Amino acid sequence: MRFGPLRPIEDEVRRELARFGPAAGLGDIVAAWPECVGGGIAANAWPARLARDGSLHVSTSSSAWAFELTQLGSSVLERLQERLGDAAPASLRFAPGPLPEAGPESVEASERTVPKVSEGDRRHLRVLGLDLDVDRRGLRTRYAELVRRYHPDRNGGDRSHEKALQAVIEAYTALKGRPIFA
Repeated sequence: MRFGPLRPIEDEVRRELARFGPAAGLGDIVAAWPECVGGGIAANAWPARLARDGSLHVSTSSSAWAFELTQLGSSVLERLQERLGDAAPASLRFAPGPLPEAGPESVEASERTVPKVSEGDRRHLRVLGLDLDVDRRGLRTRYAELVRRYHPDRNGGDRSHEKALQAVIEAYTALKGRPIFA
């Protein structure tokens, strides 16, 4: 999808890149890449450079991705040829290398991925005596305080605090890995 106001800039950039010979086609390849390979592969493999012989060098996130994509190379190349025609690369080479950083998420996507606080999380927070706005450091600090308070060695061997200590440990264990406490 192209945006109207950016169209003149895009055309100007393409004209300037055309001065660089075969490498100028990399812009078209990069634009077509996610559609041709799909989102999962595009997140782990991205076109890096176009060599003089026309082969496209693709950086991957790991050697495992490079190996798997080498096996799928012919089908990826076929999709690129369907989409780009003569501007498609002659061949593909996959190797581990740097990938571009992901851009900012759209507002709609970030709203969908906001973790929800479950009733169990709320119960665990009440056991620890914490509010929803606590961060990881506050969670750890409160856990350490309560463990010191209820530990049998700190209470002269008094076992009456054992249930409270178990509840604190259970609550902290359930909450410590949750993404809501960034």
